[in-house]
Amino acid sequence: MNEATRTYDVIVIGAGPVGENVAERARAAGLSTVIVERELLGGECSFWACDPSKALLRPVVARADARRVPGLGHAVAGPLDVEAVLAHRDKMASYWKDEDQVEWLSSVSVDLIRGHGRLDGPRRVSVQTPNGETIKLKARHAVAVSTGTSAALPNVPGLNTVRPWTSREATSADKAPGRLAIVGGGVVGVEMATAWQALGAQVTMLVLEDGLLERMEPFAGELVTEGLREAGVDIRFNTSVASLAREGDEVRITLADGGHLVADEILFATGRAPNTRDLGLETIGLTPGDWLKVDDTFRVTDIADGWLYAVGDVNHRALLTHQGKYQARIAGAVIGARAKGEPVDDTRWGAHSATADNVAVPQVVFTHPEVAAVGMTTREAEQSGLRIQTVDYDLAHVAGAHQYGEGYRGRARMLVDLDHHTVVGVTFAGPGVAELLHSATIAVAGEVPIDRLWHAVPAFPTISEIWLRLLESYRG
Repeated sequence: MNEATRTYDVIVIGAGPVGENVAERARAAGLSTVIVERELLGGECSFWACDPSKALLRPVVARADARRVPGLGHAVAGPLDVEAVLAHRDKMASYWKDEDQVEWLSSVSVDLIRGHGRLDGPRRVSVQTPNGETIKLKARHAVAVSTGTSAALPNVPGLNTVRPWTSREATSADKAPGRLAIVGGGVVGVEMATAWQALGAQVTMLVLEDGLLERMEPFAGELVTEGLREAGVDIRFNTSVASLAREGDEVRITLADGGHLVADEILFATGRAPNTRDLGLETIGLTPGDWLKVDDTFRVTDIADGWLYAVGDVNHRALLTHQGKYQARIAGAVIGARAKGEPVDDTRWGAHSATADNVAVPQVVFTHPEVAAVGMTTREAEQSGLRIQTVDYDLAHVAGAHQYGEGYRGRARMLVDLDHHTVVGVTFAGPGVAELLHSATIAVAGEVPIDRLWHAVPAFPTISEIWLRLLESYRG
C-alpha cells in the first residue's frame, strides 16, 4: 500500500560511513533528515572491506614481524590458528548484523527507511521496501547520494558460470580455498593474496601489468612483490584471462597466452564501478551507471539548481573510506549552511570546501611489508609540471628499524617542490610504516616549509627518524 509523501529537509541515499556522516552533520545543523539503505547500515567498509579485511591481515603481518625478532621467532614458527582468525574477523564485521548502527542512528535523531531508494525527479526519492511497499519522499533542501561502489567485473567468457569471488566473498569466506587465483595487482589483490596465502591457500596472482600497485611509486610494488613471493605466492605479470569454466568444484582458467590454470576459487580485483545504475538518474537528466561529477562542496555540477549532492566513492574523487568521511563532514556542513542562508565560502577550519582530495590523500596497503603514501608520486609530480627533487633513503639504515628484528627491508621517498620548498608527496614501504603516515599527511596538507620540518624532532630510536635522514639527504 502506498502512503502520502513524507517531507524532510535532507534525504540521504546510502547508509555506509559516508552517508551516516552526512546525515549526522545535517541533523546537527537542525535539519530534519532521513537516510535510506537497502542493505546493512555501515555499508561496505564495516562488513565487506575495511574492518573484516584488516581483521584478516593483522595476524598475518604481526606474525611476519614477530618472526624477525630475536628470541621470538621460534614462538611464532607454526601456522596461524585459522579458526581463531576467522572468528575474530566475524566479530569485527559484527557478525553481519547492524543493530549497533541502527541504535547509533536513532541516538542522533536521524530517521531510517530500509529499502531500495531511487531518485524520482528533482528533490524526490521513491523507496521500495522489503515488504513491497512504496514510500515517497521529498526534500526541502537537499538529496545526498552516498551509494558507493561495487566490484567491476571484466567481460570474460564463462565468467558468469564460475561464481567468481569479488572483494565481498574474499573478506567474508568461512574457510580458505585450497587454490585461489587472484586477477589484479592493486590494493585488494595484494591484500587478499597476503591474507589467504597465510591462512592456507595456494595463491596465484594474474596481473595484466608488469608490476604490483602500479599507481604508487615503483619501489613499493617491488618490495610487496618480494614479500608475497617469499610467502609462497605465485605472481605472473603481463598475464590476462581469456576464458573461464567451472567443472565440479574446480575453476578452469585459460590464459591469453594459451596457458591453463586450475583453482578452487577465482577472485577478480579489477576495479570498482559506481552504484548508480539503478538510482533513477534518468529522472533528473543524468545517465545511469555514471560517476557523479561534483564541485568542492560536493554539489553535482550537472544539476542546475544545486539540490543534489554526491559524497564518497560515487563521485570518483578518492575511493577511500577516510576520504569519504572527510567529504561527508564538509557536505553536511555545507548543506546546513545553505539551508540557513549562510555563506559557504568561509574558510575557517576548511569546513566548507574540500582540498585534501586533490593534494593530500593518505593510503595504507596492509601487506608485509606495509606501504603508506600521501600526496603525489614522482610520475604525477613530473606530469603536473612541478620542479621537484626526489629524495630517497633506505629505511634499514634508521636506528628504529633495527627494533623490528633482523633483515629489515624498506624504503622512503620524499618529493620536494623546489619553487615553494614544501613536501608534495611521501611514500614509505617497510614493516611498521603505517604509523608514519599522518606526519607525512600533515607535512603535505599543511604545506609545511622544509626549514620548519627541521624543528620537528623525531624521537630516538623510532623509525620516525626517517624524517631527519630525508631532510639531511635533501640538504646534501
